[in-house]
Amino acid sequence: MIRIDSVTKRYPDGTVAVDRLSLEIPDRSITVLVGPSGCGKTTTLRMINRMVEPTEGTILLDGEDIQGQPVTTLRRSMGYVIQNAGLFQHRTIVDNIATVPRMLGWGKQRARERAAELMERVGLDTALAKRYPYQLSGGQQQRVGVARALAADPPVLLMDEPFSAVDPVVRKGLQDELLRLQDELGKTIVFVTHDIDEAIKLGTMVAVLREGGRLAQYAPPAELLSAPADGFVEDFLGADRGIRRLSFFASAELDLTTDAVVPADATAERIAAVKAPHLLVTDPDGRPLGWAERTGLTAGDIATDRLLPFGRPFVPGTDSLRVALDCAVLSPTGWAVAVDGGGRVTGVVSQQTIGEAIRAAHTESRADKAGAGVAE
Repeated sequence: MIRIDSVTKRYPDGTVAVDRLSLEIPDRSITVLVGPSGCGKTTTLRMINRMVEPTEGTILLDGEDIQGQPVTTLRRSMGYVIQNAGLFQHRTIVDNIATVPRMLGWGKQRARERAAELMERVGLDTALAKRYPYQLSGGQQQRVGVARALAADPPVLLMDEPFSAVDPVVRKGLQDELLRLQDELGKTIVFVTHDIDEAIKLGTMVAVLREGGRLAQYAPPAELLSAPADGFVEDFLGADRGIRRLSFFASAELDLTTDAVVPADATAERIAAVKAPHLLVTDPDGRPLGWAERTGLTAGDIATDRLLPFGRPFVPGTDSLRVALDCAVLSPTGWAVAVDGGGRVTGVVSQQTIGEAIRAAHTESRADKAGAGVAE
């Protein structure tokens, strides 16, 4: 949908913010622009809706040069979300969201009905509709900003570091909400961030920019992590890029065991049959209660108040190898607990087994790349 072709932005004092940038931004996907301060991320984003005019080059939207469109028409065809939401403080939440539809000539009732619909879609209680922005939390205000950008159902959504001003817990929730909305709506999203973890989590494609607005690498997140183009990209990704890469490997094939899983009323024979030093104790519904040392347990009446915490469980097939490894590392026993969607234990897995699965996944990935190279 969007093609950036040899675009440069040069200011009158000679400063080059973006230098001969070319990108093909896929339709119905999230393309993330990431890089250090001064790399031209926001300038590039603002050139797409002509808040900044390029000095050279062209930007095509659906094959048409955006310079041929009236600026107001172009901007109203694109949703725009910024840091701190940028809401109108003198307007209620419902009227903030209804801003663009009203500008497009919608009646007040229709625009407000659309706003109420979008509040529900982005996870906002409609009881907040008549409040003002200052009466909402930072995370709620950002949701209002997203709803306002979606109000006229634009095909393109531009997002300029929209979640950077909120705390990590709220930020994760907003990221998850954006991915859910994207699954439902299928917008073409261009997203600016300085956070490489956010870029990897959200991006279908990630463009890493150098200082001076030059493109360093443009690739899907998994490829970016496995094959950085050069030292700059490798340094920007950080020393733990191998751990991040595990997010793209599934945990579904992990070799789980139930041998060390026992109910709280386990018999002496069942406890004696366990060879592992620790047992995972479950309640009558099969949900984890905690870890216990095998020696010293009382058969039929395991003291659940003296159990070690079982840590955070993971869901095979839903969570990645990165999550499974994290669960094992945080466990007091070094074993991760696997559960189903209802929270019932399906097995446990050791750090050693997860490590073997990681090595196998890396080997398979290298083989796939070698095969793709031969095919080409």
